[in-house]
Amino acid sequence: MRTLQVHFSNRQQPDQPLAPGVQRIVRDASGQVRLGDDSVGPLLLARFCTDERGVWLQVASGSRGIHVNGRPVRRMALLRAGDSVYVDGVEMLLRGECEPVAQPPAATGDDGEDLRVLLRGVGGRHHGRCYPLDRPRTIGRDGAADVVIDDPVFPERQARFERHGDRVLLRDLGSPEGCRVNGVAVRHCWLQGGDQVVFEGNQRFVLEVPLDAHSAAFSAAAEASGAEQEPGADELRPPRARRWPWLLLSALLLGGAISALLLFGAR
Repeated sequence: MRTLQVHFSNRQQPDQPLAPGVQRIVRDASGQVRLGDDSVGPLLLARFCTDERGVWLQVASGSRGIHVNGRPVRRMALLRAGDSVYVDGVEMLLRGECEPVAQPPAATGDDGEDLRVLLRGVGGRHHGRCYPLDRPRTIGRDGAADVVIDDPVFPERQARFERHGDRVLLRDLGSPEGCRVNGVAVRHCWLQGGDQVVFEGNQRFVLEVPLDAHSAAFSAAAEASGAEQEPGADELRPPRARRWPWLLLSALLLGGAISALLLFGAR
C-alpha cells in the first residue's frame, strides 16, 4: 500500500502520515478540528482506519456534515490518494506519491494495443464513464476534445493522456494551474494504475490498468500462502456424499411401484 499523508488545506496542522492502525479526527474545546490521540476529552467526529487493504473513513455515531469529494458519508467510505475529506468545514486532502516530469518526452503518436488501460471518471461531469487509452486523449472545454468539460472556467485544452510503451504520461497543455495527481500539484506526470487525477472544478479521473504478470504472481502466491495457513481444513470437512445414484435408484423403484399398481389395479 502506498504511503499517504493528511494535508490540511487551511494549514491548521502540519502534514501527518497515515500510519497503520486507527487515527481519530476530533474537535477540541476551542473548536479546532485535528487528528487526535486516544484521549477521551475531545469530541470524536470520525476515524481513519488504515490496514493492508487500504484506508477507510469511519464516521462516528451522531456526526453530520462529513463529505468525501463533495459526497456525504454517513457510516464508512473507502479512500484513495487524492480524495478530499471535509469534516465540520475543514478540508483534509489525502496526498500520495506521484512521479512528476520536468521535461516530458515528445509525443510518439503510437496507439496502445491494450484496450483495458482506461481512464475512468469518478467525480464531476464524467462520473461513471470510461475512456480507453488506445490513443492519446485530450481533456478540455473545446468541443473537439476527447473528454469535453463544458464549464466556462475550464481551459479549452487542459491536458492530454498519452501512451508511451507500457507507461502513461499526463501532459499539461498550458493550463493556468495544472492539476493534482494523488493530491500533489503537478503539470506533467507519469501515471500508474490507481492514480487519481483531479482537474479544476473537481473533475476526477482514475487510471485503471490490467493486472500485470508481477501482480498476478503476487496474488497467486498470496492465495497459496492463505491456503497453507490451514493445511487441515479440507480434512476436517465431511466428505460430500454422491446423492445422484440414490436419487436415480429411488426414481426407478417409484416408477416400478406405480407401474405395478396400474397393472394389478386394472385387473
